Amino acid sequence: MKQCEAQFRPPRKDDLRTRRPEARARRKLGPPIEARPGVGGHESALVGRCACSPGSVRVPTARLLVRTQPCSKFRPPRRREGAGLPAGVTDAASLPLNPLQGSMPQTPPFSALFDGSGYNRNPPPADAGCAGLCYHDNNLLSGSLEALVQHLVPRVDYYPDRTYIFTFLLSSRLFMHPYELMAKVCHLCVEHQRLSDPNSDKNQIRKIAPKILQLLTEWTETFPYDFRDERMMRNLKDLAHRIASGEEQTYRKNVQQMIQGLIRKLATLSQYEEVLAKISSTSTDRLTVLKTKPQSIQRDIITVCSDPYTLAQQLTHIELERLNYIGPEEFVQAFVQKDPLDNDKSCYSERKKTRNLEAYVQWFNRVSYLVATEICTPVKKKHRARMIEYFIDVARECFNIGNFNSLMAIISGMNMSPVSRLKKTWAKVKTAKFDVLEHQMDPSSNFYNYRTALRGAAQRSLTAHSSREKIVIPFFSLLIKDIYFLNEGCANRLPNGHVNFEKFWELAKQVSEFMTWKQVECPFERDRKILQYLLTVPVFSEDALYLASYESEGPENHIEKDRWKSLRSSLLGRV
Repeated sequence: MKQCEAQFRPPRKDDLRTRRPEARARRKLGPPIEARPGVGGHESALVGRCACSPGSVRVPTARLLVRTQPCSKFRPPRRREGAGLPAGVTDAASLPLNPLQGSMPQTPPFSALFDGSGYNRNPPPADAGCAGLCYHDNNLLSGSLEALVQHLVPRVDYYPDRTYIFTFLLSSRLFMHPYELMAKVCHLCVEHQRLSDPNSDKNQIRKIAPKILQLLTEWTETFPYDFRDERMMRNLKDLAHRIASGEEQTYRKNVQQMIQGLIRKLATLSQYEEVLAKISSTSTDRLTVLKTKPQSIQRDIITVCSDPYTLAQQLTHIELERLNYIGPEEFVQAFVQKDPLDNDKSCYSERKKTRNLEAYVQWFNRVSYLVATEICTPVKKKHRARMIEYFIDVARECFNIGNFNSLMAIISGMNMSPVSRLKKTWAKVKTAKFDVLEHQMDPSSNFYNYRTALRGAAQRSLTAHSSREKIVIPFFSLLIKDIYFLNEGCANRLPNGHVNFEKFWELAKQVSEFMTWKQVECPFERDRKILQYLLTVPVFSEDALYLASYESEGPENHIEKDRWKSLRSSLLGRV
């Protein structure tokens, strides 16, 4: 059998603690989770039903390294070394890899965004007015919301640091809608720089116009989904028109490029969402297919893709495609709550726009159910054992690639109760490799082993010489959990009413790392047939999985026997 060239080995060979199959306790790792819209209070919007067990369980919430009191002692990080769908697309396998890359000049990469010893390396000039901002060692700790908005607006002799721009644009939506922020920015630009005054100093406008244009460019490139709101687009075009109304032809060209690039991104997003909706509307339960189509002429995953390493690569294609559509703001909007200082605004409503994030969580669930379906479907025991070993090899290659999300989804699928109860099948499986993978993704000690491997993958990505080495796809539900607890562990506002900017610096640092990972291009060749199968093949529901499991290996006790009879009656109409 071909050996995997693992990139992230455990530190010591004797640490693997390989268990014998009969003694191995199959852990319930928590995922898949269900993305539920409109969750209030202190509940995560992404905590829900788990495919590993029939009951409703939660992703393990072992102690996280975040503070549960005001973040007065947070420090900026140390300097780190090195540190669309085209027209005519009608099927999911034809989704583009990097739909959001336009022809506009790109702002510096996110890998270099948070690499300094402080996040406010160019404070505004003394005469610009810093009232309402609190600093310590030249680092911005907190400020009033109005002062932070003014700190975002460029001046003739001042341009905000990129880390501040990203952090504030990301976190400000916890206090105001993006269109409200855009309106304030436009007002300050027009009034302070007298852009609306035909008699204003042309030299001063020439100095400030490029800076305003750069701020708008960074906003549209990093948070393009904000501009799906017509009010945002209206304000953007109005301010851009004021900049381009002068004599400088360059500004007009740059403004036109910015707006056209933004429109292309939004059009691509709409097409992507249409494809996802089409996939969802045409999905069929596997049991329905079995009733109408003889099993002997049905395909399985091995028939479509006999090489597990190729399947791991195609899974990575889909992971990177879907990651690329997730906007950074979705991590914050997933947990938006009512601002205690703003009593007039509703708690969630239109602010909670996390459609792409939720679609990615649903993809994780689909992979887990697909794995369980492919294992439970074969009639013969040796075929089921072969399928298990096949997915173990797929999971190992996902680990070597750095695709931890697919790895965890596969482990989760194999740990689902309908699969884990197949004792006769598992007895024919060589489980040593699976034991190593389970150890690597062990949830104990707050997923310590996984976090160690993730750090190794991230470090490899920083010094990578090839696209393959740059791939880092995190275990997504745990990333969401980390951000959720960071958000819950620290107050948004300090007792004096200031915005707790230190908290949002830490939040932005986590999200910016994700932004770096999601921009990697997949180096593997696309196989349309395999992609189409992964995205569209019907999978069993939870009840159908149990029924298939009981049909493969009969019930072992009265409880299982009663459930088997009930499922046969309800799903097959048999007694």
